[in-house]
Formats: sequence, structure tokens, C-alpha cells
Amino acid sequence: MDNLLIRSLRNGDCNDIDRIYHSIVKNSEKIDFRRVIDEQSLTGSSASSFAAELNGKVVGFIISYILSGGFGIDKGAWIALICVDPKFMGKGIGKSMAKKMFDYYKEQGIANIYTSVRWDSTDLLSFFKALAFDRSNFINLRKVLE
Repeated sequence: MDNLLIRSLRNGDCNDIDRIYHSIVKNSEKIDFRRVIDEQSLTGSSASSFAAELNGKVVGFIISYILSGGFGIDKGAWIALICVDPKFMGKGIGKSMAKKMFDYYKEQGIANIYTSVRWDSTDLLSFFKALAFDRSNFINLRKVLE
């Protein structure tokens, strides 16, 4: 992946990240990625989300942000979403984006990075395990409103 560039997400990436997201997640839910990127720009956290560009084409992205307190955790980070175009999976793109994000958070003095993965998403669990993620002290809770 000699021509792989990992850079900050930009508004111009919205169509590409929407295309990549929907090539993986086969539902009709529409995420307003432009709003997500705009909000990160306004809060100054846009430096923590990245796009992977190969030969000028966006082939992956990671959206993360800084967590400030709440329920007993120190300042940390949260990975909200990581996606790689299925045509480019298995080539180290996700790992390259994660490394760039780790370097960024290390510079910010953040030691703990969290995410949430479905228990039956074995490919995603394996990916995070390869990045040395482990179970945290938290349990995800859910309430369904009727």
C-alpha cells in the first residue's frame, strides 16, 4: 500500500464514506455524515477522524472523538465507526487508520480508547483483538422504547 494516505476527514469525503458505509451495512438508515464532520469541526475534534485515500480515492474511514468524564471514566476516546471498502479489506488499511488515530490520541495524552462491537461480529472482534483491544470494565446496557 505504497500510495496509501491517512489524513483527516473532510466534508468533501461525505459521499465516499456514505458509499463505503452502505456497501458494508445493508440497511436503509441514512446517516448525515456531513453533519457528523461539521460537528467535529465545530468542537475541534475533527483531527481525531481519518480517511484512508488510495491513489486519490477514499477507501476507508474512522470516526472517533474524545470522551470527557461520565460514569467514572477518565478522559478517553471513543471509536464510533470504522469502515473499509470491501474491495480493499484485508490490506492493512483499517490498521493504518487505527495507528494514525492511536498516535493522535497519544499526543493528546489520552490513554484509554473504547468502542462497542456486537458479540456476533467475529470479523470486527478479530480486527480489534489484533489491535490489542480487550474487554473493558463497562457493560453495554439497552432499553427499547415502545
